[in-house]
Amino acid sequence: MPGVTRRGRRRPPVTTQGTVPPEGAAAALGRGHVLPLRQWPITLVLLVAAAGLLITWQGHFRLGLLAVGAAPLLGALLRLGLPDVGMLAVRSRFTDVTLMFVLGGVIVLLTLVAQPDPWLRVPVLENIGRLIGHPMR
Repeated sequence: MPGVTRRGRRRPPVTTQGTVPPEGAAAALGRGHVLPLRQWPITLVLLVAAAGLLITWQGHFRLGLLAVGAAPLLGALLRLGLPDVGMLAVRSRFTDVTLMFVLGGVIVLLTLVAQPDPWLRVPVLENIGRLIGHPMR
């Protein structure tokens, strides 16, 4: 209505303001250390993943991919056990641990059942190609 002033009502901001970081998102070490040391949990996880990729590139695909799968599993353990993990904290502790554990577990499982000569035999996974319409030879 023209001429009527509204008190106490504001339009909401166009952009989100004041988002709260996830629990445990504080740096693992204080400001007196260089960034990779302050963020040592994610640095360690990335180094393990990079080592796995390097091993895979050297021609040992199964060992390399086991290391790549171990990286998120290590991240899940660090996120679960440490109070502050820096940039390794993305969402809530439960969500981070669950997603990293599932991702790492799937990578390790698929690496163990990879053909030829799988290290682990799972009958359901051996016939998965036939289930989705691709014959396995």
